Amino acid sequence: MLDINNIEFFGKVETPFWFYDMDLLRNTVEKVASLASRYGIDVHYAVKANEEKRILEYIASKGFGADCVSGNEVMNAIGCGFPAERTVFAGVGKSDREIAEAVRAGIGSFNCESLQEIYVINAMAARLGIRARVSVRINPGVDAHTHRYITTGTYENKFGISDHEFSDVVTLLKRCRWIDFTGLHFHVGSQITDVREVFSLVCERVNPIVSYFEDNGLEVGSINLGGGLGVSYEDPDGEPMADFETWFGTVASGVRRREGQTLHLEPGRSIVAQCGTLVSRVLFVKVGETKNFLVLDAGMNDLVRPALYGAYHKIENLSARLRPNLPQSQAYDVVGPVCESSDVWGAGRLLPLSVRGDLIAIRSAGAYGQSMSSRYNLRDPAPAVYSDDMHGARLRTEYFQE
Repeated sequence: MLDINNIEFFGKVETPFWFYDMDLLRNTVEKVASLASRYGIDVHYAVKANEEKRILEYIASKGFGADCVSGNEVMNAIGCGFPAERTVFAGVGKSDREIAEAVRAGIGSFNCESLQEIYVINAMAARLGIRARVSVRINPGVDAHTHRYITTGTYENKFGISDHEFSDVVTLLKRCRWIDFTGLHFHVGSQITDVREVFSLVCERVNPIVSYFEDNGLEVGSINLGGGLGVSYEDPDGEPMADFETWFGTVASGVRRREGQTLHLEPGRSIVAQCGTLVSRVLFVKVGETKNFLVLDAGMNDLVRPALYGAYHKIENLSARLRPNLPQSQAYDVVGPVCESSDVWGAGRLLPLSVRGDLIAIRSAGAYGQSMSSRYNLRDPAPAVYSDDMHGARLRTEYFQE
């Protein structure tokens, strides 16, 4: 729960803004680092979840690697302290420029998602005279039981390579003289909450695939099971951390590792989601015939997940905590200011009686919030405010004075 002292401070800050609870981030990262050490698992933070400089620098300082999906993410991660040799570059559409820059940077691995990509990276490395390291991303044919837009591991998907191509992959990798094959990469989707069930099935599929490649003459040095661990959007205070214990334990016991093989995971959302809150303000209370609307100053340009996926985020009226004697259960459609009908935070949400100027918190927004924001409608980007450094926040000004 956001501290009441923060709420009083928030009232002085221009909204909307992103609030990051750095204590929770530190506790989460330390938990993951402890489990990684216990189970002998290498962790790479998925940069796409949140690429704020302070967050990246802190995670890098704890010895994590970086999982990137664009050339700019690769360069940003290295610039924030992630070692190049512990940086992996995934994604189905790497441009020639991105490949060349990453080869020159000496990254740990390209996660290749098609035969043609392997061929192109080999040719690019030969032209540059620099050997490149590659892993192959495999579709294990596992349904992650999540939203269709964030399911990535089924056989018919734009990501990864399916089993009917395995023989061709082996042949191509043996012919490529400018790449070093490092291992296999798997990722089945995001926001996975059936942790034991899904990842046990992933491990069952992974083991024979690893054996196939090794039996056909390719040494699989690393086994990367990607990320996807889900968080509780419904109860961020009751479940401030994801179920890392089950995730690490299931993977560590389920994957067969011979001596010398390394096992990797790539958490993103589960590291940063709960530490971030989008703080907004009620601009207007609109009374309709059958429903009431709260119109906020934060919109889908700030946090697109509800409009894009129909994603749920818990909504709280922070100001109402300072007036507990007023009615506590009113139904509102909470909407944003963007000129799109999909700019809706939640329909029929039960909140305390709300008025113009109230502070509203949209919780669990640390992942895929700020990183996916835009300037649609030419709206200003919301700034970041950190719990341990709030003096730099942009304070409110009075636009109209008596």
